Amino acid sequence: MKVPLTQQAQTVLDMMTSLGFGGLALDADPLEIRALYDGAIVPSSIAIEYVEDRAVPGPAGDIPVRIYRPAGTSPQPVLVYFHGGGWVLGGLETHDGTCRRFADDAGCIVVSVDYRLAPETRFPGAVDDCYAATCWVAEHAAEIGADPARVAIGGDSAGGNLTAVVAQLARDRGGPALVFQLMIYPVTDCEYASRSMVDNAEGYFLTADGMRWFYGLYLSDPDEEADPRVSPLRAADLSNLPPGFVLTAEFDPLRDQGRAYAAALRAAGNEVPDTLYEGVFHGFFAMYDLIDVGKQAMLDAVAALRGAFEER
Repeated sequence: MKVPLTQQAQTVLDMMTSLGFGGLALDADPLEIRALYDGAIVPSSIAIEYVEDRAVPGPAGDIPVRIYRPAGTSPQPVLVYFHGGGWVLGGLETHDGTCRRFADDAGCIVVSVDYRLAPETRFPGAVDDCYAATCWVAEHAAEIGADPARVAIGGDSAGGNLTAVVAQLARDRGGPALVFQLMIYPVTDCEYASRSMVDNAEGYFLTADGMRWFYGLYLSDPDEEADPRVSPLRAADLSNLPPGFVLTAEFDPLRDQGRAYAAALRAAGNEVPDTLYEGVFHGFFAMYDLIDVGKQAMLDAVAALRGAFEER
């Protein structure tokens, strides 16, 4: 028996299901799903002083990015953002509203990264692009009006996974220095046995089969599942990582692994609180105009970002 969502979340989920967003079949065509996903974009009404699309150098060619800079002349903190979509879906347009909201509410520059997607580019293409883009932002901060001493990274779902991975890589490769990592219902472990993965396997937008579909397109070999760049929770060393904040949703297959990652980071000596948002499903964070819990989660994320920037 399904446990009830909040009334707002249930209404939104019913609407999404009626539009064909009820889950992913294992044989779904990624191009068709992308078209469906992209067709659901609602343009944002948030005006930002300066928005620029440009390209930065990556390991396999230029990486498209979109830079959002609010009004102001002094160097501003910067959030490098990695969009969600299971490493298969999403891009600059699907997360334009979220990035505008962060730039406006947190008073920071946001650099949205359009990393290469699977199955055209499989693991570790997305990881390599996100790390390269983060390095570029840190190295060219002055060029975009940013403060190189206040660089944060963040992302939702697969973007939360990439956030965790890039933070580990930055530590292991000697930089760049990061002041914060924001992980919104992140993928942290390739698993199907946790309580949340079993209890929320179907019926709440993201499904267990949906995760199997994403991994099947992203990975080339089952042995890659244990790689910390795929499953950052399995890293041998989780110490000396940036402070952060993990947000999870009650009715999300990824709930337990997100909370487990936050707990493991704290156990390793890092300052990474986590908040479980009750009565909502995976994806609620971007639905702040429709779901009040999403508004609160955005306020919490912005407050955490602002706090990290102000400490520097």
